[in-house]
Order: sequence, then structure tokens, then C-alpha cells
Amino acid sequence: MTAEDQVTTEEGADGMVDREDEDTRTYAVVVNDEEQYSVWPADREVPAGWRAEGATGTKDACLAHIAEVWTDMRPLSLRRKMSQGVA
Repeated sequence: MTAEDQVTTEEGADGMVDREDEDTRTYAVVVNDEEQYSVWPADREVPAGWRAEGATGTKDACLAHIAEVWTDMRPLSLRRKMSQGVA
């Protein structure tokens, strides 16, 4: 095995894994008041301004769920203004 074949995974001080293809953690889908979605490690407290949406799983599974449900990327406040005819 050459040095190029060796793969090391280092965990940073924040506990994040540097190589996404080796990330086996469970994630949660979170959403904010503007109805913008993101993924967050399920074992961590959801940050202020966000709430758990309900879906959990691998990062890829959570991102696939987000792709299905977040069909309008505009923030909620903009969608409301545009529906009132004010841009």
C-alpha cells in the first residue's frame, strides 16, 4: 500500500469528521422561521432560531428529504411580500 492509498480520518476539535464519505452519524432536518432547511447532527442541540422538522437519517437521506420538501428557495417573508404584489 502506498501513501496515496492510505486514508486517514481526523476528527476536529468540534467533533466533525473531515471525510464526508466516512460520516456515519445520524442527522436531523432542521428548519428556521423563514422556512429554510438544513441538516444538523442529531446528537447536538438544535441552534437558536431553528427547530427539528422531524426527519432524521444519514446526511444523504436528510438532503434527499430536503430536496423533496423545499421546493421554493425564497425565504417565507419574500414569498409573502410577493404574494401581496410587493417586491
